[in-house]
Amino acid sequence: MSQHPLPENLHRDTLALHTAVDRSQYGENSEALYLTSGYVQPSAEASARRFAGDEEGFTYGRSGNPTVSSFEMRLSAMEGAEAALATSSGMSAVMLMLFSLLKSGDHVVYSQSMFGSTLKLIGSEFARFGVESTMVSQTDLAAWKAAIRPNTKLLFAETPTNPLTEVCDIQALADMAHNAAALLAVDNCFATPVLQRPMEMGADIVTHSGTKYLDGQGRVMAGALCASEAMITGKCLPVMKNGGMVLSPFNAWVVLKGLETLDIRMRAQSARAQEMAMWLEQHPMVSRVYYPGLTSHPQHALSMKQMSHLGGAVLSFDVKANDPQTARSRAFHVLDSLRVLSLCTNLGDTKSLLTHPASTSHCKLSEDQRQAAGIGQGLIRFAVGLEHVGDMQSDVLRGLDTL
Repeated sequence: MSQHPLPENLHRDTLALHTAVDRSQYGENSEALYLTSGYVQPSAEASARRFAGDEEGFTYGRSGNPTVSSFEMRLSAMEGAEAALATSSGMSAVMLMLFSLLKSGDHVVYSQSMFGSTLKLIGSEFARFGVESTMVSQTDLAAWKAAIRPNTKLLFAETPTNPLTEVCDIQALADMAHNAAALLAVDNCFATPVLQRPMEMGADIVTHSGTKYLDGQGRVMAGALCASEAMITGKCLPVMKNGGMVLSPFNAWVVLKGLETLDIRMRAQSARAQEMAMWLEQHPMVSRVYYPGLTSHPQHALSMKQMSHLGGAVLSFDVKANDPQTARSRAFHVLDSLRVLSLCTNLGDTKSLLTHPASTSHCKLSEDQRQAAGIGQGLIRFAVGLEHVGDMQSDVLRGLDTL
């Protein structure tokens, strides 16, 4: 049962509800979940054409699935990209991008403030295969420019960063990359296409951990790349087919449905995060709050311009202490005092999640690397959910007021 093509120029709120593959003959309103690893072919000739890429059609689960395609179509529409490719996790999306675009002798410039696993993947794992890399300050455009070499193929930034919410100038980095005949990739996990669409500012590739806000309720692992049709089909898809970083249909279906409420969730959680950040900034046992929505944030003006005048749903704060050991002890006390909010390393859930980055997400970095990234022992990351603000404040006060 074919559905009518969607009209052009629909708002992303509408695209988040209606973009998908055609309905089946049964006319389902909620997109179907296709749990199959293989597909019966109409004929040997059609099968040959499909495997050769000369005819559209599904052949094997590692090469495509209707439910996964619906997720890819919906996300690319929301990001304003020509195409998307779904993966089994956010880090597998990053790995797929690097494998698809780089070879031995190529060079990557990337932010030292990126997620810890991304730092390790580029700086350690890909270094084993001859890929060179340079880490730079997230916000220092001069450092980005100075790091570019003749063999630089990729600039990679995450904005806002995890966990210090540093914001980079996407348009400036895109211009810089293109002037050097390189590509710019942006991790859009924290902002999502609701708040920020990097490709409209010149980025060539957008990466996502669908595990976070795209799902929104902490149920499944997922990732995705958004880029041009030529890059997705010509460079990334062949690596995907051979490497198998494929997203399962069930997980794709869960995240597909999560996209339908992404806009209202992001706006509601951002509003709560703004209120919590302003409140924490006034507490005597908090030395600093990191949140783009605060006027005290170094990139506040830029973030408001890039992120639809909202700061996102993640903030971090430093517990006041005189030395690292005391800071760690006090941060642990605050986290161990929680009774409503969750001590959990994920983010993007409708439930508020707090964590200690130095001992979790960034624990594999050396102390020098942690210090360079600004990850102190007193730092707590707070991914704000949908609880009542008063209840969030009371739960955090349980620890702050007893230090």
